[in-house]
Amino acid sequence: MTRQRLQKLIAAAGLCSRRRAEEWLHAGRVTVDGEVARVGDQADPQQQTIRVDGQLLPSRGAARVLLLNKPKGVICSCDDPQGRRTVLDLLPPEHRAGLHPIGRLDADSRGALLLTDLGELTLKLTHPRYSHIKTYRVWVEGVPSEPVLDRWRRGLPLDGRLTRPASVRRLRARGDRSLLEIELREGRNRQIRRMADALGHPVIDLQRTAIAGLPLGDLAEGCWIWVSEGEWKAMLNRASPLDLPHSPCD
Repeated sequence: MTRQRLQKLIAAAGLCSRRRAEEWLHAGRVTVDGEVARVGDQADPQQQTIRVDGQLLPSRGAARVLLLNKPKGVICSCDDPQGRRTVLDLLPPEHRAGLHPIGRLDADSRGALLLTDLGELTLKLTHPRYSHIKTYRVWVEGVPSEPVLDRWRRGLPLDGRLTRPASVRRLRARGDRSLLEIELREGRNRQIRRMADALGHPVIDLQRTAIAGLPLGDLAEGCWIWVSEGEWKAMLNRASPLDLPHSPCD
């Protein structure tokens, strides 16, 4: 095997995403042949000894990807310092090792969430360079007018830059609330909730119903299923890079 960047090797071993691996390198948690490694270092796992927190880097097994229907109140994290329930707590103990959530749903939201030990899939479904669709059904306060929905579709400024164009349509209204279907190609922090607040229609309930072409279907809340190799490879193939300006955060 040729030498590769350490963050790529760590992600390929299923320990975390590449971005998290870079954080571990910055923190001095990774060694190669007993020497503390840095971001940008390369190694050959067949010729050198790579350790994370003193533990040998595991060899790459078969990739694992699962789809979880996350309930409200569950944290999208592998662990929580406050002792709150995490998405890994919803899985049998024998399946938890090496898995991490791809992206996030905030604690108050529910629905489709992918977990994997495949770093390449995590990169392609979370990095802003790549475009994939996430679909939501969202109950909001009031009945947004067509001009308001059009503003949502065109994009709003969040954190100093416009959101990407989105698909937004009203499915039905019930009294003083409306059900919207929203399709996004990005995933900023609490994006739908913040945009809904800015437009005067706060979110009542938010459910993600599909991610990267994989629908939640009739999977019950708190339950999960394995994603087949054919399905997750199709996600990799559908993820196409966008022509975005370079950012230091990329």
